[in-house]
Amino acid sequence: MEIVMDGVVHGKTIELESDPGLEDGKKVKLVLRVPTLPGPPPKWTPGSTVTAGGMMADDWTEEDDRILEEIYQDRKRDRRGTRQ
Repeated sequence: MEIVMDGVVHGKTIELESDPGLEDGKKVKLVLRVPTLPGPPPKWTPGSTVTAGGMMADDWTEEDDRILEEIYQDRKRDRRGTRQ
């Protein structure tokens, strides 16, 4: 049997958000997964005012400019009345 539930850790106790439906004293095995957010972008430091574009400036190429311009022009095209 497998039951997936959310809970909160308090020291050595895990408080479940709902009743697991098991009898008191039942032995179980736990697999703990902690949801994590992606970390900060490369070259970022706390309190920094650097923008995402600024962080990419050293690695940006003429090919990136060309691709970005192509995307911009493609978005400007009138697509009303066309089916794809």
